Amino acid sequence: MKSSYTVPIAIVAGGLIVAAAVYISMPKTPGADAGNPALVRPVGASDHILGNPAAPVVIVEYSDFDCEFCKDLNDTLHQVIAHEGVDGKVAWVYRQFPLTELHPNALSHARAAECAAAVAGNDAFWKFSQALFANQPVNPATYGALAASVGISGDAFATCYANATAALDARIMADRQNALDAGASGTPYSLILVAGSPPIVMAGAYPYDEIQKLINHALAN
Repeated sequence: MKSSYTVPIAIVAGGLIVAAAVYISMPKTPGADAGNPALVRPVGASDHILGNPAAPVVIVEYSDFDCEFCKDLNDTLHQVIAHEGVDGKVAWVYRQFPLTELHPNALSHARAAECAAAVAGNDAFWKFSQALFANQPVNPATYGALAASVGISGDAFATCYANATAALDARIMADRQNALDAGASGTPYSLILVAGSPPIVMAGAYPYDEIQKLINHALAN
């Protein structure tokens, strides 16, 4: 008799696991996460910045290269920088938040992106990141081809990735921990920073119009 319950129980358990996985990566409304957004690490010279580093409005995004919602927000934030950032008033900072619990290659992708930055600079980081999102999900075996496609030396990149150091992983995991400390429970998790004002939380892949409104509000204040 007991065996007759095995299949239904397994189905229910499987459904709960899938639901939990989807919840972790799905967009959430502002304020849905616990934590303290004020704990977001100040933007520094070591950050990956697109736009004017001295911009009055800075969007700090914690992201995972295998997250579909992150891909959507990546496209949206490129639009934001192309429009709202063109006059130097808005910048975008990318930080690593690999969801290794859901995406087995997330940490590898983060290492590859950091190697792109290490061997070819900030512009290369952004180009390689764009390639990772555009080709999602990426097989790590294709990193070399992706690097070459955006103009990064294959030999230098391969050497960096093959000899990934503890310092490289420490940087990635420091980003992830900072996201958790600030209140992130999934990706993408972003904060709009303006000097002298509390961070504005964006938990999820907000559409362009909503981000534009938040930026305008931040600039007005």
